[in-house]
Amino acid sequence: MLGSNPELRRKPGLRGKSRGLSLLGGAFGALLFLAACEEQNTYAPPPPPTVTVAQPLIRDVTEYLEFSGTTAAYARVEIPARVPGVLQAVHFEIGSEVSKGDLLFTIDPQEYDASVQATEAELARAQAVLSEAEKTLGRARTLIQRGNISQASLDEAEANYLSAEAEVLVREANLTSARIDLGYTQVTAPMSGRVGRNLVDVGNLVGQGSATVLTDITVYDPIHVYFEVNERDLLRAIERIRSQIGEGGSARDQANFPIEVGLTTEEGYPHVGVTDFTESQVDPNTGTLQVRGVLENPGKQPALLPGLFTRVRVPIAERAAMPLVSENAVGFDQSGRYLLVVNDEGIVEKRTVTLGQLVEGLRVIERGIDPSDRVIVTGVQRAREGIAVQAEEIDMMSLLLSANGASASETGRRGDGQRATGDSPGAAPDAATD
Repeated sequence: MLGSNPELRRKPGLRGKSRGLSLLGGAFGALLFLAACEEQNTYAPPPPPTVTVAQPLIRDVTEYLEFSGTTAAYARVEIPARVPGVLQAVHFEIGSEVSKGDLLFTIDPQEYDASVQATEAELARAQAVLSEAEKTLGRARTLIQRGNISQASLDEAEANYLSAEAEVLVREANLTSARIDLGYTQVTAPMSGRVGRNLVDVGNLVGQGSATVLTDITVYDPIHVYFEVNERDLLRAIERIRSQIGEGGSARDQANFPIEVGLTTEEGYPHVGVTDFTESQVDPNTGTLQVRGVLENPGKQPALLPGLFTRVRVPIAERAAMPLVSENAVGFDQSGRYLLVVNDEGIVEKRTVTLGQLVEGLRVIERGIDPSDRVIVTGVQRAREGIAVQAEEIDMMSLLLSANGASASETGRRGDGQRATGDSPGAAPDAATD
């Protein structure tokens, strides 16, 4: 274009001027672009993180001591063969309930029946001899008065009578023993309970040389539970119990206090009972005291069987107006357990706390917070001590209801026999809560 225009060719300065204007415009555009970029990169602080807060739930709670225990039969007896002989019959169904006096086994009684008959005959003969000796003694006493016999004859008659009388006593004792042995051939239940399996089959010789155990009977209702109390918990329990019943309370009052028991697959502590025995001293090797409780365990298929592992808790005190917070709100660092709270200015503060037991999914706070504190229950990971947050308030009671609902749902899912994981409402706090 420039080469074809004669005017431009005649004015070479105009071309340079046009090129300068173009460069000036490009520089001006670059300055505008840089200014726009600088304005877009200006730093803007992020908004405060949003957290959920709730004031502690204030409730009266029961203070518990929690232990691990083992169930044991209320009573158990082995049924032996008390006389030797051949086992003739079994009269019970394995695993059934039997009553005291029910016939369980029969040992061949023929030998013992014959022994009874022979002893009865010997007793009859001894009684006849005694009768004759009594008559002889009577005649001797009459004749001695007439002077027809000597004193020696009278003494002999009295001795024969006493000997015959003693022989009758011996034969009566033998007959009693023979009848007892005959009775032992009918093996009966010494108490009511659940009978086990027969340990010896019909046709075997039993009781030869030593007593042969034939079966056993176990009493499931009631049932015992044994648990060990460490020294620290023992002293706490003694202090609380004495404060409740007074120093003048009897030993039975101090020994019989309520207990609650739950199995590993059960929610909470559905079985209740009382303690009925406490060892007289602390074991110096373990530093624990063994305690035994007794619980009702009815039904043909009782819920508790001997030898099961159990969770045991013992209520020792009622505590009024204790603060409870969600377990999720509790944090842990080198200083121990803590809660984060939001003050009136919206600033996060850290409160070191002492934890108590778990109550229906909420944790009791022994020390460290006030009832009016707004505790961060969700969004704890986004909160830091000293920063500002946007707090949304909820009621701690809603978390309690949610925990109970989740617990009920978990119990329903465990209907297939699978064991759930996680803490149960009765789980003991860890060592850091002390």
